[in-house]
Amino acid sequence: MTLHQNGAMPEGAVIFSPGNSVERETGGWRVNRPVVQMDRCTHCMICWIFCPDSAIETGEGKFLGFDLAHCKGCGICATECPVKCIDMIEELTLLGAATEQGGR
Repeated sequence: MTLHQNGAMPEGAVIFSPGNSVERETGGWRVNRPVVQMDRCTHCMICWIFCPDSAIETGEGKFLGFDLAHCKGCGICATECPVKCIDMIEELTLLGAATEQGGR
């Protein structure tokens, strides 16, 4: 690790205090992205319970989606989902499909 000229550590993947993950967008680390099949989701919220990054978006006691700015793609949600409606898809595959369809 290289220090700045003033001797300070560079900001990066260094967490100086606990509980500040909301302040850091860590979704860029992700290799795999969770994709949910909403027609199969039972809104049991087990994914929300197990997600270590609080990246499960909810409303009125139901699953709404993923906070991809904070999801690191660990796959715990997909592993723990009792109905297996969450798939982990390679990020590059999804980006390639979006590009082919004219998206970003």
